[in-house]
Amino acid sequence: MNISVPPSVYAQRRARLAAQLGAGGIAIIPTAPERQRNRDSDFLYRHDSYFYYLTGFTEPGACLVLTHEGRSTLFCQPKDLEREIWDGYRLGPAAAPAALGVDAAHASGEQDVQLPRLLENRACVWYPFATHSGLAARVEGWLNAVRARVRHGALCPAQQSDLCTLLDEMRLVKDAHEQAIMRRASEISAGAHVRAMQRSARMLRAGEEVREYHLDAELLHEFRQHGSQYPAYGSIVAAGANACVLHYRADTAPVRDGELVLIDAGCELDGYASDITRTFPANGRFTGPQRALYDLVLASQEAAVAATKAGARFTDPHDATVAVLAQGLLDLGLLDKNKVGAAQDVIDKRAYFQFYMHRTGHWLGMDVHDCGSYVEPGEVGQVSERKDPLSGETITNRPSRILQPGMVLTIEPGLYVRPAAGVPEAFHNLGIRIEDDAIVTSAGCELITRGVPVKADEIEALMRA
Repeated sequence: MNISVPPSVYAQRRARLAAQLGAGGIAIIPTAPERQRNRDSDFLYRHDSYFYYLTGFTEPGACLVLTHEGRSTLFCQPKDLEREIWDGYRLGPAAAPAALGVDAAHASGEQDVQLPRLLENRACVWYPFATHSGLAARVEGWLNAVRARVRHGALCPAQQSDLCTLLDEMRLVKDAHEQAIMRRASEISAGAHVRAMQRSARMLRAGEEVREYHLDAELLHEFRQHGSQYPAYGSIVAAGANACVLHYRADTAPVRDGELVLIDAGCELDGYASDITRTFPANGRFTGPQRALYDLVLASQEAAVAATKAGARFTDPHDATVAVLAQGLLDLGLLDKNKVGAAQDVIDKRAYFQFYMHRTGHWLGMDVHDCGSYVEPGEVGQVSERKDPLSGETITNRPSRILQPGMVLTIEPGLYVRPAAGVPEAFHNLGIRIEDDAIVTSAGCELITRGVPVKADEIEALMRA
């Protein structure tokens, strides 16, 4: 069952934002446009996250205008019975104030008339920069209409500011309603992973041909079966060597007995994403090398989980992961200590980068790679430089974000072993990633995606069922 968010929650968010606009401030927040997929057909519509965060409204063709005084005006599609026969129900401007808690509403076609009036005598206009193609030009058009009235005493906003800077900070810490939706999304996604794992083993035991798209179908079925509107991103179902391609998409490749399968998939529920990765043996039984590499990645994730807590830095889980992987790569012989040195040398030289080339996590929320600065706002001016040991490039460092309760991030270490000189053949073409979603708490973090197991023994037991 989907979790209902009362209109008062969106009203509270609008009030918090309005208070930050400054005297004479006004904000313009459009939703996403519909996009054509091919002739006479659009892509499945998905609203803009910023707009939805402030309204809970999912129809296309809408725009919210908010003033520092807290007055909210919605522009939305007008009622049109003929179009509604073809495209579905429209709320319409007359019903919008009562349904959404906004102060006023107009038809979307009235923006060019109403916006100059709303902008007149304002000091600063806020809107999301670089997120809506053509929006800056439309704002300039509305401001030009205000400028045309300056001889009649009208004042035109002298400043334009990026609304993302305010909304990103608001969205970074999730409230109780958001956390509840994300827990449910994670529960659905975990069930989808379980379903895909079990089908893989079941079909191989029966001697049937298994393809990546068979497992992808299980994910999609489970998402929709439990009320998810869509996948949060294009699902990765990567069999065998395909798992060494980080952004691989589910395709037609066979899933072979004795190989690993990496699935990175999560559903979106009521505007919020989940993001889970599991790697499992296609037939339900790890081989020796597969198990050794898997256990190393899991140990690195456990270290990262322990480092994820309020007061820690965003980079602490990554550093904890790298420390475990560096030693493990030496222990397994994937790196030669006679060439690269000890574990600290592996870290300092970034010698692990051959096998682990991404960060250990990212923010998660309405967007799967959610908004929010990774730099601590109060420490932006503390700049240091270092030289990258691999590229020689000079890197600018600023203090990493301090984690707070309610922030949500992924924890996703991995190892990807491509055939190369000096790399033991037993590990060739093994790609392993383990990813969970974590809500930061005062005592540590809550892993909300453990409805699907991570320990190798538990995965094998699940796939025998």
